[in-house]
Amino acid sequence: MAGRITKAEEQLRPDPRFNDKVLSRFINCIMLDGKKSVAQRAVYKAMDIMAERLEKIDNPDAPKDALECFHRAIENVKPHVEVRSKRIGGANYQVPMQVSRRRQQSLAFRWIITEARKEKGRPISSKLADELFAAARGEGKAMNTREQIHRMAEANRAFAHFA
Repeated sequence: MAGRITKAEEQLRPDPRFNDKVLSRFINCIMLDGKKSVAQRAVYKAMDIMAERLEKIDNPDAPKDALECFHRAIENVKPHVEVRSKRIGGANYQVPMQVSRRRQQSLAFRWIITEARKEKGRPISSKLADELFAAARGEGKAMNTREQIHRMAEANRAFAHFA
């Protein structure tokens, strides 16, 4: 049911600490088994860790606070194109397509969370802080995932006319 209209955007409340809707959606994506307070605690701890790191950095291009660092990380990880499988004349083609704003954000969240959860042996807050901090600088595993997706789209540019 693509394109259906829901009230999800209206119902989403900004998070209590930073008053930010994007961070609120990120917390909802982190949440497992409906345990929102656990997810909030992990994300806020990650934001505190990032704030401590940002204080030590004297680079003028660096983000000023943890929330700005979070937003920069999400913007860096967002993909612009992706490949979708399309069946034409009995053959499947990987067709590069533009990604909608909502899906860009969803994919960025998913990649950052997945890469943070893959790493074992440390609390999720520190793993999340590492991944977000690396993504804000344009590094990290989530950025590698984005680069791979862009490389695949570039390689299959010949099939763009099927879109």
